[in-house]
Amino acid sequence: MPRATWTNLDADRRERVLHAAMAEFGRQGYSGGSLNVIARDAGVAKGSLFQYFDDKFDLFAHIAEETSLRVYAAMQPYLHAPGDGERFVDHFAALVGVWIEYMASHPLERGVTAATTMELDPQVREAVRAPVHRLYAQGLRPLLQAGVDAGELRADADLDSLLSLLVLLLPHLALAPFEPGLDAGLPLYGTRAGTRSRRARRLVNTLLAGVLSH
Repeated sequence: MPRATWTNLDADRRERVLHAAMAEFGRQGYSGGSLNVIARDAGVAKGSLFQYFDDKFDLFAHIAEETSLRVYAAMQPYLHAPGDGERFVDHFAALVGVWIEYMASHPLERGVTAATTMELDPQVREAVRAPVHRLYAQGLRPLLQAGVDAGELRADADLDSLLSLLVLLLPHLALAPFEPGLDAGLPLYGTRAGTRSRRARRLVNTLLAGVLSH
């Protein structure tokens, strides 16, 4: 948890540290990330980082949480029930499209998403992914429940299982179009916006096929 000195830091200096830390952890992950590089790129003394955070892990955990909150804030306007006459599957596919294009235009957030998703140290991975997964659930569960309430998703749909599958799918869609080596049967890497949108729609259709009421 950040110290009071971080909270009281002027906004410009705080943003420089956040930007540098997001960039470094996004490139190198937690294990390879260098506090020396972060301090240099932020234009602060390395010792200043320890005035703001207890240690490297404390900084990384804060970066992961702050990034998740930024992404969540950007997605929140789209986390609503479908409009009149709009099918749930179409609404959800559009939401996924917004998610992918957000990641396309926000490489820092995408890098931190990769760092938290692929972290090798199990203790670090658990600590940083738990709050991220809570945000996924906070945003997606009410949307899925709205689909049930509207009669578009089956009343007996296993929302816990569906939510678990979405938590696996969304980080993949955040990264696979932009990072090599993550594609499986349906290529996404290097595709243009229209192509990746259509292919993401295929994944969404397949995932929701078993829970649609009609």
